[in-house]
Amino acid sequence: MTNDALVIFTPSGKRGRFARGTPVLTAARQLGVDLDSVCGGRGICSKCQITPSYGEFPKHGVTVAEGALSDWNAVEERYDRVRGLKSGRRLGCQATVQGDVVIDVPPESQVHRQVVRKAASARPIQMDPATRPFYVEVEEPDMHEPTGDLERIKRALAAQWDIPAIKADVAVLASLQPVLRKGGWKTTLALHKPHDAEVPRLVALWPGLHEGGVFGLAIDLGSTTIAAHLTNLETGQVVASSGIMNPQIRFGEDLMSRVSYAMMNPGGSLEMTRAVREALDALAAEIAREAQIDPALILELVFVCNPVMHHLLLGIDPVELGQAPFALATSDSVSLSARELGLASLPATAQVYVLPCIAGHVGADAAAVALSEEPGKREELSLVVDVGTNAEILLGNTTRVLACSSPTGPAFEGAQISSGQRAAPGAIEAIRIDPETKEPRFRVIGCELWSNEPGFAEATAATGITGICGSGIIEAVAEMRIAGLLDRSGLIGSAEQTGTERCQAEGRTHAYLVHDGSAEGGPRITVTQGDIRAIQLAKSALYAGARLLMDEMGVDKVDRVVLAGAFGAHISPLHAMVLGMIPDVPLDQVTSAGNAAGTGARIALCNVGARAEVERLVRQITKVETAIEPRFQEHFVAANAIPHASDPFPELSQLVQLPDVSFNAGGDRQGGRRRRR
Repeated sequence: MTNDALVIFTPSGKRGRFARGTPVLTAARQLGVDLDSVCGGRGICSKCQITPSYGEFPKHGVTVAEGALSDWNAVEERYDRVRGLKSGRRLGCQATVQGDVVIDVPPESQVHRQVVRKAASARPIQMDPATRPFYVEVEEPDMHEPTGDLERIKRALAAQWDIPAIKADVAVLASLQPVLRKGGWKTTLALHKPHDAEVPRLVALWPGLHEGGVFGLAIDLGSTTIAAHLTNLETGQVVASSGIMNPQIRFGEDLMSRVSYAMMNPGGSLEMTRAVREALDALAAEIAREAQIDPALILELVFVCNPVMHHLLLGIDPVELGQAPFALATSDSVSLSARELGLASLPATAQVYVLPCIAGHVGADAAAVALSEEPGKREELSLVVDVGTNAEILLGNTTRVLACSSPTGPAFEGAQISSGQRAAPGAIEAIRIDPETKEPRFRVIGCELWSNEPGFAEATAATGITGICGSGIIEAVAEMRIAGLLDRSGLIGSAEQTGTERCQAEGRTHAYLVHDGSAEGGPRITVTQGDIRAIQLAKSALYAGARLLMDEMGVDKVDRVVLAGAFGAHISPLHAMVLGMIPDVPLDQVTSAGNAAGTGARIALCNVGARAEVERLVRQITKVETAIEPRFQEHFVAANAIPHASDPFPELSQLVQLPDVSFNAGGDRQGGRRRRR
């Protein structure tokens, strides 16, 4: 056993030990990893492509040497020669395990494709884009006035649009003359005028009157997912939204793991930069295909991201963000071209704007949330929580706005959970547990029926019931607490203590059986004591961050809570409060903002004045650094209890009476019934 190699799959986080010589595909199947294959392992279908990663991975406690997988064999060489393999890719059916290894399963190799739940929210935005089309009629050159074509375009713009001057890159100049002649000296120009510049830049031109639109991408570059909204810059309409997993997950699921990877592996930072840029390039091409537009019409991109992703996007080593005082290379907004980001599928002259960061670990995503939700413009005290692998928290009213970042980790995304998985068809996304019978019912992504409703089995036959995603595990833990299966400290009771055989012994602890799919060849889905601990750590970090801001503001309660991000749309406020993720407020004062960071990016894309506004906002927000605040640890420990060790939850107690149970050694099960919901 000691000679077996440790194999870790990302993004699922599933791991196991296997004899050297085991094919990667075999290891994946035994662990229940979502790796496709239809040819029976003969190297024909290529659906089992994987990407091994090498170097030190402190998060996983493993160092991956160059010989961790077998050398290329004849099957892989033939496939690469005939059809081509992306750089770094291997065929999972051919590569065998030779040592400890971290293996990434890319989205196209997954049977159940990830559902990136960051759709664009409906939001009225005043249109004033930085990039606009202008139709002009240009004088033809003649022998008597040998002026250059660009100079005559400038004259036409001055006369017809009152635009006195423009700049033009060489890349545009190269196409200028043939376009003018093809259009009979009539042309449509795309001009980009930043909020902080007087002279616009010529970024594209078309012969005659161009009516195909000009487009921009608003991109929320998260630690786990990347969401993009393709937007018509003339109308503001979102014509397509798409998302992919961030391929950097294979270097570390959370931000500090990626910083550690950059610290411990020479060239690691550049490796992560290359991975995310390639993913962005592929995403841009894919979203253009989906919208059935020419990628050449995408002339502008706006990015929001946390500080580590900000640095890795721009090719800056994030090492300084791994140690106090957490200095950014720059906290100002950054403007550059698509060419500088290596986005080959887009015009080289497409303009890129990256929103400013607030400070330290509070990034451009938090700035975008502030732009979207405007907590500083409300009289009531608002707590805005953007939950993800790294949570951004804003607290404010018209007097002041505070911000912090809290390291919640990937448990809320379904990672580090025994039956956890990303949000994909077949994943349990909602759950209810009867407080009397202790029996569960659940709903899976891709089916509107609950598991106890007629037709559920038939409706889920195609996807199966494959695991439990982030919203599902949060609801499961909260429901277990409501049903008396879990005590305040987070201990799961035994079958004798809880009165249900679904609470099963697992070593020295217990697990709650949600679904046993073994009879149908599916997985056995449980919530283990380890899962409870992972959720406790995540929610404690979130609540402690909020409490720290409340301390700084000098308050013990807030007026309203806004849940932003994918969780805002998919978690019930009641379950969030039972778990103790958020402070106690009236339930009707807990609202969802959808993907607020993505909305902020769209506002900045569609309204050039919003860029000046967000740059003003970040200078006014007070940043609180959780990593060096002594009270953060106190709040964190107290928040380990469910919902909390000391903070009262009077609003919650009016809705749910949590059972007063204790499952410590010798602890007796006591009474306590919840009210009907």
